[in-house]
Amino acid sequence: MIIRKSQAEIEKMARAGRVLRECLNLLGRMIEPGITTIELDRVAEKYIVDEGGIPTFKGYQGFPGSICASPNDMVVHGIPGKVRLREGDIVGIDVGVTMDGYIADAATTFPVGVITGEASDLLRVTEESLMQGIAQCRIGNRVGDISHAVQTHAEAHGYSVVRSMVGHGVGREMHEDPQVPNFGPPGQGPELREGMVIAIEPMINMGGSEVEVGEDSWAIYTKDGSLSAHFEHTVAITKKGPRILTVATAAGA
Repeated sequence: MIIRKSQAEIEKMARAGRVLRECLNLLGRMIEPGITTIELDRVAEKYIVDEGGIPTFKGYQGFPGSICASPNDMVVHGIPGKVRLREGDIVGIDVGVTMDGYIADAATTFPVGVITGEASDLLRVTEESLMQGIAQCRIGNRVGDISHAVQTHAEAHGYSVVRSMVGHGVGREMHEDPQVPNFGPPGQGPELREGMVIAIEPMINMGGSEVEVGEDSWAIYTKDGSLSAHFEHTVAITKKGPRILTVATAAGA
């Protein structure tokens, strides 16, 4: 069942989203060669709590971290630990923040020091794919229009879209209906209606689309060892068009 949100509920999610974005900005300034992912996790948790929020991921289905930190060929769901980032790495940081009972969810893939032009292109195109999907978040469109826009942009640049994991509705629960795939034909799936709030999150691989689960049963890797990037925003469907809730100010998209 798709749960549409009131304006007051959306504002609560936007507040959580602003804290989340400032957290990601803080981590982005910290990311450099030599830092460990557990250091980033500790800073993120302290920041979220100090701002009056709850790290949504911590304890979710047993997940031990406040962030997911996924370097290089790890697509998503990396458990923070002793992994030390190196010059030329890329690392996806996924964060959830709960405030007043409502959740915001977002991710950014960051360069670590100086990265290759190929890696930089992957990050750019993945973020562009996210924005192409967000542009379809208008009343009367369908979820498939978002999916198709993401897939078309990524594949036009020679990349592949992870198909086994998808975006989702978000609100009081981190994963609500509808599912939001990053691939598929336009004009299909649930109709977008005012008050829907969804997390759109392209996971784009430099190589093939197939992935596999790591030994810890959490981390997801590209099967061929190629680099993967992940960008995500929480977006509300409004009469004025898409409103990105996971930004640093109250302004929408």
